[in-house]
Amino acid sequence: MAVKNEQVEKNLVKLTFEVSAEDFAKAINSVYRKNAKKFNIPGFRKGKAPRAVIEKYYTEAVFYDDAINSVLPEAYDAAVKEAGLDVVARPEIDVEEIKKGEPVVFTALVTTKPEVKLGDYKGIEVEKIEYNVTDEDVQKDLEAAQKKNARLITVDDRAIENGDIAVIDFEGFVDGVAFDGGKGDDYELEIGSGTFIPGFEDQLIGAKTDDLVDVNVKFPEEYHAENLKGKDAVFKVKVNEIKVRELPELNDDFASEVSEFDTLEEYKADVRKKLEEAAENKAKGETETAVGEKGIENAESEIPEATKEA
Repeated sequence: MAVKNEQVEKNLVKLTFEVSAEDFAKAINSVYRKNAKKFNIPGFRKGKAPRAVIEKYYTEAVFYDDAINSVLPEAYDAAVKEAGLDVVARPEIDVEEIKKGEPVVFTALVTTKPEVKLGDYKGIEVEKIEYNVTDEDVQKDLEAAQKKNARLITVDDRAIENGDIAVIDFEGFVDGVAFDGGKGDDYELEIGSGTFIPGFEDQLIGAKTDDLVDVNVKFPEEYHAENLKGKDAVFKVKVNEIKVRELPELNDDFASEVSEFDTLEEYKADVRKKLEEAAENKAKGETETAVGEKGIENAESEIPEATKEA
């Protein structure tokens, strides 16, 4: 695994690591096999639609979240091990780049273990931490599932709007020369998602199907590719198709399609249960952290900010 190890500040390291295109493709295929039964595609018996048909119907990114969750833990652990880091706090992990047929690039800000000389830690008392799950929390989770299982409808009577899925061909140029990794065909880009370079998606708003658009952007100074950092670029873009999400109705049929439950009420109860378990675990972790902070108040060490805020 290619791992880049960059010291951001004392006890804070930025890791850049990859999951190969082959491994990510295997993860997507595994997620498809596991979840195919949830998809109801016209013309196919439920659970029998080919992966390519599902991806065309819902966008090719429909399996990305689950595939990332599948490959990320092992990839992160391997990157930390290869970098020889002793991590003491939950990392901040971002997907830096994800393109079909290419490695998935992740970055992780990790806090490393400081040298500590313990002070007095007996008789520690901390305030109890609790998190309550509200109806709004449950509704947000349901809406996320609703969006994930939305189907895509092609529109050809209007221009691209924020929130649409633009199916595009694109190629990027710096100083008139095409650069590696800057080309894609039939890429499904959600406008407003921030997937591409800042400013790219905004310039597609107002374009119509079959339009050719020159998108002018500037690569960020912190961009992962050294040869593109801070460079001005022009992307030649062709709009092939415009799609909008059609959200499924939140009812018993929806619950049976996306879960093991037959009714929406059962599904909502399960969502609440899982959220409450997560809240309990978060409160427990933060309480343990608070105890740790009390124990190191008199310690001789520089405590990393991520540990203080965990």
